[in-house]
Amino acid sequence: MLPVPVCAFDIAPDGVATQCEIDNAQNAGWRWLNLDQADPALSDWLSKNVPASVAVALQLPKTRPRFDLLTEGALINLRGVNLNTGALPEDMISLHIWATADLVITVRKRTIMALEATRQEMVLGKGAKTTSAFLAEIAEELTQRIEAESIILEDRVDELEEAMISKKSINADEMLSLRQSLIKMRRFIGPQRKALQDFSIAKNGLPDVKTAPHLLETANRASRTVEALDAARDRMAVMQEHLDIETTAAMGRNGYILSIVATVFMPLGFLTGLFGVNIDGMPGLDTPWAFKMLCGTSVAFGLLLYFLYRTLKWL
Repeated sequence: MLPVPVCAFDIAPDGVATQCEIDNAQNAGWRWLNLDQADPALSDWLSKNVPASVAVALQLPKTRPRFDLLTEGALINLRGVNLNTGALPEDMISLHIWATADLVITVRKRTIMALEATRQEMVLGKGAKTTSAFLAEIAEELTQRIEAESIILEDRVDELEEAMISKKSINADEMLSLRQSLIKMRRFIGPQRKALQDFSIAKNGLPDVKTAPHLLETANRASRTVEALDAARDRMAVMQEHLDIETTAAMGRNGYILSIVATVFMPLGFLTGLFGVNIDGMPGLDTPWAFKMLCGTSVAFGLLLYFLYRTLKWL
């Protein structure tokens, strides 16, 4: 039983692409097979057509970007932003690639727009002349979409920063969501930059002399994206620290006001209790200083209220 490819093309040395069947004899040039990881026949087919370790690696459900040069070819894992309907872009999709001089096998779980764009070009008969050029185009398409999503996240950070500077209210849930998006994307873009750099300097003919500068430029663009994501993440951390400081200061002010209010109401409670009891017959009421003590207590209470007024006005 053969797997049903998402698409399969034979590409001639002049770059003309024609659709083919997975079991057809390969024409001159090279072949691209794009396979679905969920296909039940994929495992048996891979075990018969690629090295055993490669067959296992191409079917792993969770991977990180990598470039490993083997004797028979190159094993490459890359990530692309998830642009499918209803999905979050930062939930990046894994792309498994096995590449030799005349064959490229790509295995994916969900639709990757970079591959879809390449497929549409090949349907029109336009393909890369070599496997190296094809891989360079895929890497560039993936990086371009990642870069675009990174710019969107940077713009959102700018908006939050401007809102904070202008003393506007900031939604804590929005800040949390943005920080999570930055962390998720940064997690994979860092290793992907390293994988592209390793690929660009490989010495096995993948890439060829013409393709290596293209891959190196793509790796540099990935590096810029990593630096931008790092900067955005650090800016979000600074904004969070600023909000924490403001919250702590507000709690301190509120605690101070509460202390003042408590200071006022404690003597009020004392005076209420004092004048609310029946003092007839209490000893000392006929002494001269009893009235003076009452007047002094009233003056102290008035001074306390004035101090409270001045303090609240200063705050």
